[in-house]
Amino acid sequence: MDAVAPALPPQWQGGPHAAAHPAPRGERTVTQRHFLAGFWRLADPKISLASFAGLFMAACCAARDSGLAPGWLALTVFGVFCVEVAKNASGEVVDFASGTDQAVQPGDRSPFSGGKRVLVDGLLTAAQCRAIAGGFFLAAIVSGLVIVACRDSRVLWLGIAGLALAWSYHGAPLRLAYRGWGELAVGIAYGPLVVCGAYLVQAGWPHTALLQASLALGLLVAAFLWINQFPDYRADRGAGKNNLVVRLGRERASTVFALIVAAGYLLLLSTGLGQEAARGMLWGLLGIVPASFAVLRLRRAARDTPRVVPAQAATLLSFLLMAAGSGLGYLLT
Repeated sequence: MDAVAPALPPQWQGGPHAAAHPAPRGERTVTQRHFLAGFWRLADPKISLASFAGLFMAACCAARDSGLAPGWLALTVFGVFCVEVAKNASGEVVDFASGTDQAVQPGDRSPFSGGKRVLVDGLLTAAQCRAIAGGFFLAAIVSGLVIVACRDSRVLWLGIAGLALAWSYHGAPLRLAYRGWGELAVGIAYGPLVVCGAYLVQAGWPHTALLQASLALGLLVAAFLWINQFPDYRADRGAGKNNLVVRLGRERASTVFALIVAAGYLLLLSTGLGQEAARGMLWGLLGIVPASFAVLRLRRAARDTPRVVPAQAATLLSFLLMAAGSGLGYLLT
């Protein structure tokens, strides 16, 4: 179990004596460091690799089809990043309240699972997480409205859908991650919504090849979420977070993981072979190499978190290679 953080003195708690007893300078510095460390966990760009992968694929395709508008691309990236930070912050509050983050045992902790732990580790308060979530959701909305008003109004409905999924993944009333719908939400959000939305801002309505490739990427990102739920299995089950890995059990879920990965790469293969203009997207099949390792490792060690961690890393590498290979292959061929 995690060590219990010592009680904070009254002046840190914002109580009636806070103004009369300001925190010593050294204590204020520690508090600021805690906040910055907690904020970095929520905003670390590595956490946004799934959305950046889709943005990169869309940008490569748009660059070949019509050329890039760098300013609008930068605003799109900024807006998506803000949604990521807001989702992370709001999710921390929900998962802490449900008890799932606290229930993750030391032996089941993974760099890819168990939440950001900013509340568990005492780096941020729930109020600070809510404020960060609200601020970054607002920034994302403003960015989206600028794009809608000045670039392409058709982005509006994709933006609304993305915000709804980002909130509802953890938040009430839907709480998708707790009801076995989180995997589908992630596949849609990080596949068609991010890729097609970013392409729409740049070049107009996406063509069939890009739509199919975005669905393939969505499947592979969903597979990354899927494998990340294995280390949290006991904690999620105990807290009532009934995702599909919890519902199926780890053995059956490891089989479904292989099917999701296979479906993603088969869809990409059919896209490249079926449309001559998309032949370069077949370079995305490079991701099969780490994906195969992940599938085999998970089948053999679904209950052993230290052995699952390399499979998580391989799944991450798989969808990154798929997005980079497909995007660059389309751009350069």
